[in-house]
Amino acid sequence: MAAATTPATPDQLSKPNRSAPVPFDFSQPPIIEGFTPLPRIKEETFQEKFMRKGKENPFVPIGCLGTVAVLAMGLRACLQQKTQQSQMLMRARVFTQGFTVIASIVGVFAATMRNK
Repeated sequence: MAAATTPATPDQLSKPNRSAPVPFDFSQPPIIEGFTPLPRIKEETFQEKFMRKGKENPFVPIGCLGTVAVLAMGLRACLQQKTQQSQMLMRARVFTQGFTVIASIVGVFAATMRNK
């Protein structure tokens, strides 16, 4: 035999069950026993972070700007039908990209050695 169920009234649907405790309050950070979080450091803006990273490893932004400049000149030469100049500038772009990658690797290596 099936158990008889009574349909829910509108009063029962609008009132949630308040007897169960809320497992987590999302407005507060969780309390973890034995853990004390570090105080929050002021959030950096994009410009502050860019300047800090540029001072730590100045060759990466220089390489990026050089790559973009050579790429723009190469595309301009390509649009002007100067094929030989365009090829030379595209090869120069590969060189500047390689310089930027090597500068990034050296910067990461120097940062890890500085932290030790």
